[in-house]
Amino acid sequence: MVMWVFGYGSLIWKAGFNFDERLVGFIKGYRRVFYQGSTDHRGTPEFPGRTVTLEPAECEVCWGVAYKIIKEEDQEIALTYLEVREKQYDKKAYVDFFTDPVAASPAVSGVMVYIASPDKKLNVNYLGPASTEEIAKQIVVAEGPSGPNRDYLFQLEKALLQFGCKDEHVIDLANEVRRILLETEPTFA
Repeated sequence: MVMWVFGYGSLIWKAGFNFDERLVGFIKGYRRVFYQGSTDHRGTPEFPGRTVTLEPAECEVCWGVAYKIIKEEDQEIALTYLEVREKQYDKKAYVDFFTDPVAASPAVSGVMVYIASPDKKLNVNYLGPASTEEIAKQIVVAEGPSGPNRDYLFQLEKALLQFGCKDEHVIDLANEVRRILLETEPTFA
């Protein structure tokens, strides 16, 4: 049995597990949003960072990558690793993954994806919607064991642009973070 995992955040540029194939593509019916608090990677409990999760959205697509893992041992190692890495994401879904925007049928079905739900009982780190300015201010100051929250945002923007995805939410946030940094850290430019 082959396992597929969809990455739409840091998994795009840093898998952290062995895989046999990496496909660029998208899932339908979701959009990427910076609504999940990160208290273990890109922030702390006192100053949570913001990372992406998926929000159901009709007629939208979310670009990312799908990783194919064939060997059973590699699958077990990947799952163990992901359960720790994605522990603040309380939900797993199995989705259709497309590589061709005009294709009627998916390239792969049953691709596993981690989602942080908005249910505060199950997901205590869910931060929810806020203005671009508010989210950007939070990203500028947040830093955790995996580094500054801004690095996560900038790496996501770069990775998406490398395969031609212009995610407005990510680009708008990255531009706002750059604007704040230019005002507060003139050496940033």
